[in-house]
Amino acid sequence: MATTTDRLPVVTPADWVPGPKQGHWTYNDYAALPDDGHHYEIVNGVLYMAPSPNRWHQEAAFEIASYLRTHVTLARLGRVYIAPFDVELAPDDIVQPDVIVMLNAHRDRITDSHIIGAPDLVVEVASPSTAGFDRREKQDSYACAGVPEFWVVNAEARTVEVLVLENGIYHSLGVFRGRAILPSRVVPGLAVRVEQFFL
Repeated sequence: MATTTDRLPVVTPADWVPGPKQGHWTYNDYAALPDDGHHYEIVNGVLYMAPSPNRWHQEAAFEIASYLRTHVTLARLGRVYIAPFDVELAPDDIVQPDVIVMLNAHRDRITDSHIIGAPDLVVEVASPSTAGFDRREKQDSYACAGVPEFWVVNAEARTVEVLVLENGIYHSLGVFRGRAILPSRVVPGLAVRVEQFFL
């Protein structure tokens, strides 16, 4: 019989947080939340709270952001950001991807406080406690907002799946590991092996 210590924390609707009814949260409501140390996101007007990332999540996100930032900066393609940095995909969809790439053509979407509109590439490091949320709710929001490319990283398996948006639906270009080079359409020429993302 499983004990409560065997159960991992998961992303859950934050029904206890004072504010509008679930399904009616907007960026203005989100921006008014006090800084209580919790990680919140809004998808389809529902406020969610995610557990804190673990060590493997943090290390993978940092390594990926570092390689992307070096490549994007040297190639003068745009800007790279890491969480926590809010992305307002729509008035009722506010997320914090682990890594964000904004190409120069869309730099007008970047404000001092957050990004308004679709990034060109989002990276989510999916842990066991967030994988379902990342692959359902957030993936659907990214597709609806028109995010052209979405990487799903599994730090435990040391893999990266590259998803590209075609006709409003994400299609997988494959799951990559080891010495593979990612076939990114947003950041072509990123000559980094997948294994380099994982220490």
